Amino acid sequence: EWTMKTSIVFLLCISVFPGFSQGRVVREDETGFAECNVFFPGQVPPEGFTEPFHVKICQQYNKEPRFATLYSTKDKIPLYSAFKFTKPAQSEEESWLVEPQIDDPENDLHEMVHEANIGGTVANLGANQALTSDYVGSGYERGLLNPSLLNEEDFQVATYTLTNAVPLSPALSKSWHRDIGKVVEQALIPHCSKMDHLYLLAGAIPSSVQVKGKVSVPESLWLAACCDAQEGWSLGLVKKINDENSLADFTVRELEKQLLPGVHLFKGSCEEDKQSQEKREAVLQVVSQIRSGEQVGASNNQETKESGWVRRVAGIIATPFIKLLELLIYIFVELVKFVFHFLWLVVKRVVGTILDGVYSLWNGMVSYLKAVSMVLISIPYDVGRVIINIFLGFLQIVRDVVSLTYRILSIPVGFVLHLAAFPYHSICAIPSVLKDIATGIWGTFSLVIDATAAVLHGFYYLAGHIVKRFVPKGSSDD
Repeated sequence: EWTMKTSIVFLLCISVFPGFSQGRVVREDETGFAECNVFFPGQVPPEGFTEPFHVKICQQYNKEPRFATLYSTKDKIPLYSAFKFTKPAQSEEESWLVEPQIDDPENDLHEMVHEANIGGTVANLGANQALTSDYVGSGYERGLLNPSLLNEEDFQVATYTLTNAVPLSPALSKSWHRDIGKVVEQALIPHCSKMDHLYLLAGAIPSSVQVKGKVSVPESLWLAACCDAQEGWSLGLVKKINDENSLADFTVRELEKQLLPGVHLFKGSCEEDKQSQEKREAVLQVVSQIRSGEQVGASNNQETKESGWVRRVAGIIATPFIKLLELLIYIFVELVKFVFHFLWLVVKRVVGTILDGVYSLWNGMVSYLKAVSMVLISIPYDVGRVIINIFLGFLQIVRDVVSLTYRILSIPVGFVLHLAAFPYHSICAIPSVLKDIATGIWGTFSLVIDATAAVLHGFYYLAGHIVKRFVPKGSSDD
């Protein structure tokens, strides 16, 4: 039941504490949709969606899985969202989120965040997903595949993500949410013995029409439902974009043929050959009544009509007060958000200043300790170097003293030694001198003899030559 307290708490949660909203891109090494496999019968996701631009997202809130989405980064719309019915929502408040890892897989943000709070932290934002700016002024609004009105509280907050939205005209979006809400609440839930075993797949078939040349407008919307229980059943519904009042029913197998080749939406007991046809016919009968505009379960008696008129009058009277209350709540929430943002900025500035001071102090301490350590380390080295220099200086002084002493003492010693050795050298030189004199005299005498012999030989040779030249040969023969 809707109360003031519930509404205020709900609005505060989605507006003041957006950080609880999460949603992560499922890695390729994980099975199916990881922890979001619980939204598929037998925990087996649909098969046949294998394109490289298909991204699996496990939509979470408050660290709990809320529904699963297969997103097309090529068309920038979800191909389907898998969810379970919780309770019908009593109020709605939009708070749109984006998935950072679709555009920037290396980003450290592993959960969905508000688009307005991303700033420049995500590279290539909008390259692989739609943004709010893609819808502004386009004539289309963000239509939810998993309608928020079929969810309450945490589940409803998680639906307001752009990875769960497709471009729809305002009239079509309203018609889709209205029809799906009626079908689920009036046809599907009453005919499934276990509500938590009712599995829902809401999807879109992309067309070639694009919003601002970027986001594909679906050519049709579809819903596949399976009651995975005793006397279970399954069915498919399709709403054409060009006819907001259309709501055609199909078997799941017929619906699969309108999707990609090789697609299988349900496995196990949700396959058609294992289902109760009676239950399915009962469901389709209610769907037919919804399609024709009849009020399911309505009575024609006067009491029911009067009750309806009373509710309408009460609604007309209460509407201004409800709107005023919503306005007051909105103003209160905005004030609370402003206070929180202001306090956050103050705390951020104070903490930043403190951290800067601590960082500067830490750097100063590190530099001081480093300088002191270097000085302390250099003291033994400098002391050792001084001691070695002193010792080397002392050795140099000793060497110079010894050298000077040696030079001083070497002058008289040499003189005395030379003086003492003079007589010895003089006496010892006499035989040599006599020998040299005798050798010289003998040499002189030998030289005189040799010279005389040479002169006589010359005269003899000259006389013989003259005789041979001037004396006739005959005379000489006689």
